[in-house]
Amino acid sequence: MKKIVLPLVVLLILGTCCVSEKKEEKGKILMIIAPKDFRDEELSVPEEIFEKNGYRVYIASTEKEATGMLGKRVSVDYLLEDVDISEYDALVIVGGSGSRYYLWNNRKLIDMVKKAYNEDRVVAAICLSPVVLANSGILKGKEATVFPDPEAVSILKKYAIYKNENVVVSGRIVTASSPKYAKNFAESILEKISE
Repeated sequence: MKKIVLPLVVLLILGTCCVSEKKEEKGKILMIIAPKDFRDEELSVPEEIFEKNGYRVYIASTEKEATGMLGKRVSVDYLLEDVDISEYDALVIVGGSGSRYYLWNNRKLIDMVKKAYNEDRVVAAICLSPVVLANSGILKGKEATVFPDPEAVSILKKYAIYKNENVVVSGRIVTASSPKYAKNFAESILEKISE
């Protein structure tokens, strides 16, 4: 009997230890990437910060596999058409040169952005991807920034109050201008979620 009880007690103690160390999940964040040429660090830096702060991160795209500009390969969790944005605390759109070709005018993504915004979720985009927010109409009369690409700046100026700044927060919308500010971008998103 002692041979059985002692290992059970040890397992019970170890199990309790491990359970108490597990972080409680605060919520879920959806990150959208282009299937080709998303900006690697604009995905990985915020993803790490979100997870470290107790959020579960899911990745969606237009294809099941995605490749970053710097070579990062990602198996995405969902195709855009399979996402219910109501399940997430925030919608975060990653930039990179692929955004222009796969995300800027993607009807499913634009509709998702509108729905997230209308449901009072945090909506965020970095680098070239604030153009998606502009094309959705949610930036009307709001301040925003974008990567200093002439076409992207021109589109943003049509729909928003363009600010040549690193990170711009306007209500529940967060935009950032480049991968250099991925950390500040992620921290600003977390601040808005916790309000």
